[in-house]
Amino acid sequence: MAGRVRLTTLACTPSTIGGVDAAYANGQTVAAAVVYDYPALTLREEVVAALPTTFPYVPGYLSFREGPAILAAINKLTTLPDLFIVDGQGIAHPRGIGIATFLGVLLGRPTIGSAKSRLVGTYDEPPDLRGSWTPLIYRERTVGAILRTRQGVKPLFISPGHLVTVDEAVVIVLDCCTRYRLPEPQREADHLVGVKKREFPLLDELTAPQGL
Repeated sequence: MAGRVRLTTLACTPSTIGGVDAAYANGQTVAAAVVYDYPALTLREEVVAALPTTFPYVPGYLSFREGPAILAAINKLTTLPDLFIVDGQGIAHPRGIGIATFLGVLLGRPTIGSAKSRLVGTYDEPPDLRGSWTPLIYRERTVGAILRTRQGVKPLFISPGHLVTVDEAVVIVLDCCTRYRLPEPQREADHLVGVKKREFPLLDELTAPQGL
């Protein structure tokens, strides 16, 4: 799959942006997918899906654990968005294929990884100003950005997944951040996952590992 990854300038400005996230509850992987108009950030559609969790937790292999449920949710959408923001990593990954890259290649859509923590690489802390960012360097290559989406809060770890550049990923994620740290499509998908998890009577204590 690594040979199919392309980090190119967007072919056109997206008019719709999707967000996806997943978590675990009572032996199930619960996933949510949402679609927003862009740049208006009007919510157009949201869906959820749940599948049995069959792949064990292995560091760096989150795609195989969460991917099937996320794809099941995406398949329920009536509108396939022009670009996805994925809760997780893009190319900022030991093998260069985080879950955002995995989904982008399979879907043939631009994807951006938006993670709350670092998986690989080194960086300097960005200034405490909204919109400031510094490069994330791994193996002498820029694989992402440390982006401050709000003053006074921790930055996000942004990395391109497929068919988008680092600079474009930063601009789009920042555009999608309104009052909160997370971009709206990602934040809404995270909220939906939380709601769906509560439908399971025996909730596992296991939560999705961050940033893989």
